[in-house]
Amino acid sequence: MKEFDIAIIGSGPSGAMAAYHAAKKGKKVVIIEKEKLPRYKTCGGGLVYRGRINLPFSIEEVVEKEFYELEVFFEKSPHFFTAKRNEPIISMVMRDSFDQFLVNKALEQGAHIIEQTTMEGLVKSENGLLLKTSGGDIKCKYLIGADGALSQTAKFGGWKESRKLIPALEFEVKVPENDFIRLSKNVRFDVDAVPNGYAWCFPKNGHLSLGVCTLKKQRIDLKKYYKDYLKKLEINEILESEAHGFQIPVGQRKDVFSKDRIFLSGDAAGFADPLTAEGISNAILSGELASKAIVNNFENEKAAANAYRQLLDQRILSELNSSTFIAFICYAQPAIRNMLLSKYGQRGCEILTDIFMGKKAFPDDLKNKIKKRVPLLKFI
Repeated sequence: MKEFDIAIIGSGPSGAMAAYHAAKKGKKVVIIEKEKLPRYKTCGGGLVYRGRINLPFSIEEVVEKEFYELEVFFEKSPHFFTAKRNEPIISMVMRDSFDQFLVNKALEQGAHIIEQTTMEGLVKSENGLLLKTSGGDIKCKYLIGADGALSQTAKFGGWKESRKLIPALEFEVKVPENDFIRLSKNVRFDVDAVPNGYAWCFPKNGHLSLGVCTLKKQRIDLKKYYKDYLKKLEINEILESEAHGFQIPVGQRKDVFSKDRIFLSGDAAGFADPLTAEGISNAILSGELASKAIVNNFENEKAAANAYRQLLDQRILSELNSSTFIAFICYAQPAIRNMLLSKYGQRGCEILTDIFMGKKAFPDDLKNKIKKRVPLLKFI
């Protein structure tokens, strides 16, 4: 039977970075991945700058494009905003090569990986955990569930579903050269192109990642809004197209993020940003925080759990709460949003851009500040 200090389910950014930091501190770590790497991963692939600077190494070799300017449009509205920075606001990656790159960095630190292996059960004991996998039993002291929106770790660990999961539809699209040149200059977001949501255009190497999502849990024909978005972008011909539907957890779990030596990170915990649905940056950060909490309190399970919660409160949860409020105004209260945009639109765009650049944090009293400017919000 194989034994490890820490086992990690999932080889995405959260799992890979948890493995990297734990292995660097001398812990015996294994990543358990259900597929063979590299593998395609459904994701817009837009990594905001604050996520990139949280990485302890350069990722230049797997960045397809860098964008120093973004555009935000609002459907049936005169509001249009741009933001420019000297560093890349958003870096475009393909998740197969990006995830493989991060895993390789963890392996360089001494981590192990077991591929094409699924978790089939979990036995808890006072001194550790026994993982039942398709490749045999594995013993570990701690387990990190970094296995995404459909986390098996959470299910086996006893968590009930309490995250907010929203539907999204993404297409990897090749278009005629003239269209590609026209649309590949900037990253573009179109708010309200989908009810209670937005559409995006992310240029990659030789193709576009186009997508639509709604930030409200509802039944919706996303294909219809995708076709409408193609018309908006004036794309009349598609040379190749590959569609991927998926769910994004934009609301964190309402109970705990660790128990019985099991820690959840990334989408398994529900750490995608409620405003943009971007999840890579918080996946990277939460994987690091889970690893840090465990390594620094390895002999004390309760201290490790408490440390993880404290780190999450300081680095992730407070910002998610503020972002949740902004998302509510942006998508569910368009009249109030448009009033705020007419007065503070460009300033707000600059502040949000600074937040996603890692230059600022969401102010803790954001809700009260907005309520002072918009009296109607006191009833919400």
